[in-house]
Amino acid sequence: MYPHTPTETERHIAEMEAQGWSQAAIIQELIDDHNTEHMEEGVRYYFLQNDILKREMYKYDDNGNPSVDKEATNNTLPSGWHKLLVDQKTAYLVGDEITIGGDDETAIEVTQEMLGDEFHDIMPELSKNASNKGREWLHVYVDEDGALDYMRVPAQEGIPIYDNNKRQNLEAFIRYYKVDEDTMKIKFYDRDQCTHYENVNGQVVLDATEPVNPEPHFQYVSQNESTGLGWGEVPFIEFANNEERFSDLILYKKYIDAYDWVMSDTTNSLQDVQDVFYLIRGYESTNLDSFVDNIRRYKAAKVGDEGGIEPIQAEVPITSIDSQLDRFIRNIYHYGMGVDTDVDKFGNAPSGVSLKNLYQYLDMKADIMERKFTKSLRRLVWFIAEYQTVTPEGRPFDYKKVTFTFNKSMLTNEAENVTMAKDSQGMISQETIMENHPWVTDVQREKERLQNEQDEYARNMPPVEGEGNEPGRD
Repeated sequence: MYPHTPTETERHIAEMEAQGWSQAAIIQELIDDHNTEHMEEGVRYYFLQNDILKREMYKYDDNGNPSVDKEATNNTLPSGWHKLLVDQKTAYLVGDEITIGGDDETAIEVTQEMLGDEFHDIMPELSKNASNKGREWLHVYVDEDGALDYMRVPAQEGIPIYDNNKRQNLEAFIRYYKVDEDTMKIKFYDRDQCTHYENVNGQVVLDATEPVNPEPHFQYVSQNESTGLGWGEVPFIEFANNEERFSDLILYKKYIDAYDWVMSDTTNSLQDVQDVFYLIRGYESTNLDSFVDNIRRYKAAKVGDEGGIEPIQAEVPITSIDSQLDRFIRNIYHYGMGVDTDVDKFGNAPSGVSLKNLYQYLDMKADIMERKFTKSLRRLVWFIAEYQTVTPEGRPFDYKKVTFTFNKSMLTNEAENVTMAKDSQGMISQETIMENHPWVTDVQREKERLQNEQDEYARNMPPVEGEGNEPGRD
């Protein structure tokens, strides 16, 4: 039983090792078994490459045999619901910069310095891609200049290998990517080193272009001497979307497909009904082409004594279609745990309670990702703290003393919040009021501004009568 039973991958590796498979052969087998279809599907729908684009229209001959009807009206209209929900969650959770805090000023300063400005740009990318694919990876490394850095690795390119007892302990990691049609680069990381392979024409071999292979995770240079070092941990960090590592798309894909189908079919019908159909009785010819020519040219056609021509134009049931589409939209928002910001439902100035109810499902979904991401960010800080212990200019600190606060972006009723802040004067501290005031984004900076204003006001005050006169003097 989890977490003490091995995974399917672990059992597979154990069987291959028992049969005497080489590491290269095992790696190739794991790559061949790495199924990324669900990941690619989430990415496809994010970029509006929905399944509706693959739809074909068919016609049938007299024997009932189908064939593609290339002349049929076939609009394929992909919707952007998945992108909307993913972007909404990403903006809500990491649209505002994450606050790095804690009790240790050195730890905060070093962490902020090491993460740099790139940190606030890469977090939305990790959120977006984890929502699309179920997970995304961050690779921590030391560059050629000896500086700590990190980069995002697409989940499609990574295969984690965990230990047999605790699934969260990463024992090794395979990263693979194509450099051209015939060559794939493969890197096998364990806790101490990286072994480079390449797959050339289906054969996995050691990469001959690497001068040192395997090589340590990074090189430490001291007094013109270079020493290879390993982290003691696999330098990859998982950013999971949820415990099951599945894409958000799985929750509402069928409703998106149904919405796309109805929208496309409706557009087809609207185009087709522009053509008038004719009910013909007693037409004196069997050539329908000549009938169409007569209608176009002369606006008339010759029929028998009891004949007649009746134009028929179909109608599209727009009301029923709109009702069905509205159901799909409600289900997409509901099962996708998103926020429908249609102002007609809450008015132009919804109360704080209404807004909290509006955001409750999105907040629940974001909380799951926040917990997963917080754990991953702590792991990232561990590498930063470890790096400080091996560099001469390093400032060691306890990585556990660094905290991350996600500043969620929820619509609020500003007038209501300002009134609440005003009414709270004297009941709670000014700092707490500032932290919750909708116009204050940086409490420390706002306090400095207030102090500057008070100092300026004091300087401009006229002197009090008698101020500066010595006692006993007029």
